[in-house]
Amino acid sequence: MRVVAPLTGGARNEVFLAQRGRERLVLRRSTRPPDSLEWELDLLEHLGNNGIGVPQLILADDGRRHVDGWMVAKFAAGHQPRDVADWRRVIDTATAVHELTPRWPQRPGFASARDLLTIQRGGDVDLGAMPPEAVRAVRQAWKPVLRGTECAIHADLGGGNVLVDGSTVTLLDWDEARVDVPWFDFAYFPENVEVPTPTGRPALTTAGVAWEAATCWVPEPDYAARRLAELLSRSANPASPDHPT
Repeated sequence: MRVVAPLTGGARNEVFLAQRGRERLVLRRSTRPPDSLEWELDLLEHLGNNGIGVPQLILADDGRRHVDGWMVAKFAAGHQPRDVADWRRVIDTATAVHELTPRWPQRPGFASARDLLTIQRGGDVDLGAMPPEAVRAVRQAWKPVLRGTECAIHADLGGGNVLVDGSTVTLLDWDEARVDVPWFDFAYFPENVEVPTPTGRPALTTAGVAWEAATCWVPEPDYAARRLAELLSRSANPASPDHPT
């Protein structure tokens, strides 16, 4: 196997295009602990076996799914969502993920937004590192969407992590996946796309902004500070139209 070039889309992990003969592959390195990575790969196996478009792993010669965090997957064809019809296919795919994983066990070391109303840490979120007023704003923003049964969610479902090839949708980069209420998966969709939400669209978008501020506070502090500023602006003007995300 020969490494060809870096690929975009892996903000916190290394991702490369590789080649074996004429076959294109994707080489990715996860920095998650082994038990957290195994959870992710178990989820992808379950979803793939049930017809969901996810990365298809290629096992190492000794049968391992990853070696020191490095994984190899088949290259997936397609393009980012281009129009409302494409995004509706993404909604259908994400909804199928949620329906396949009710009461899925939580990812080791992670926590749902519902849990984080009363605890400090989970996954990349460390509320103890945030100012108290920021923690209050984040938790308040999450409360309206914390309805329904928790399930496995992708948790970073923007256009850069989706490939559309005709009627086939492939969801990439499950590094931030966790168990939570399903609505978070729709928080970052374009404004002209109608999405499932138990609240109005502004409240859902605000909850997503709050999650980004919290989860990025330690690893991406500059970005998190901008998201917090947006969150505080939204909190001060709850009836204002959605800001673009």
